[in-house]
Amino acid sequence: MNILITDDEALARERLRLLVESLGHTVSGEASHGEQALQMCETLSPDIILLDIRMPGMDGLETARHLMVLENPPAVIFITAFDQHALQAFEINALDYLLKPVRKERLEDALNKAGRLNRVQLAKVSDDQQQVRSHICTRSRNRLCLVPVHKIIFFMADQKYISVFSEDGEVLIEESLKSLEEEFQEKFIRIHRNALVAKDYILSMEKAVTGGQSLIMKATDKTLEVSRRHVPAVRKIIKGVGG
Repeated sequence: MNILITDDEALARERLRLLVESLGHTVSGEASHGEQALQMCETLSPDIILLDIRMPGMDGLETARHLMVLENPPAVIFITAFDQHALQAFEINALDYLLKPVRKERLEDALNKAGRLNRVQLAKVSDDQQQVRSHICTRSRNRLCLVPVHKIIFFMADQKYISVFSEDGEVLIEESLKSLEEEFQEKFIRIHRNALVAKDYILSMEKAVTGGQSLIMKATDKTLEVSRRHVPAVRKIIKGVGG
C-alpha cells in the first residue's frame, strides 16, 4: 500500500516512516500541514493517509473533510495525542485513530482495516470538537481549489449550488446556506434568504432603486439586496464598525 504521512513535527514523520516501511508498505510522501497534504493526495493518490489531528493552520479534521472533494479519496487514519475523553467522538463514529507514541502492532492493525470516511462521520466528529473550517474546498476546472474563509466576501445561493465570492474570484460548492450560516455564524450574517455576507466586509447600506436597502461591501463593486427583516441586524453591525 502507498501511504502519505502528515504531521507538523519532522521527528514524528520520520518515526512513522520507519514503522510503515518496517511493515512492508511504501511511503509515497510526507506533508507538514493540511494544505500540503491535500495537494499531495491529489497528485500522488495514496491508498491511506496517516493524518495528525493537531496541526497549526488547517488541522487534521478539516483536512479530512476536504479530502471528500477528491474523486478518489484515501482511507484515513488519524494520529493524535488526545486523551480518552476527547476520543469518544471518534470511537462512537467509527473513525480509526492511533495514539501517540504510535506502536508498530497497533499501526499494523489500523493499516489492515483502514476504510474510507464518509461525510456523516466527519460532520458528527467535527460538531463534537466544535470544528470550524479555515478554508472552503471545491473542485474547479478539475483541480482542487482551497478558498481561505477570511477572504470570502459573501455566499450566494443559486438553486442547488452556492456561489462563493472571495477576493480571489468565484467558485461553486454543493453545500446548504443554512449549514454555512450555522458553521460560520461568528463571521457571517444572513442579509437575505439567499445570501450570507462576511461581517468584516460590510461598509454601509444605501437605498436601492427598488426602494429597499442595498449593501455596500469592501473588495467588490457588487451590491446585494438586504431583506427588510434583516436590516436591523445589518445596521447594528455597521454602527459597531463605525464605533
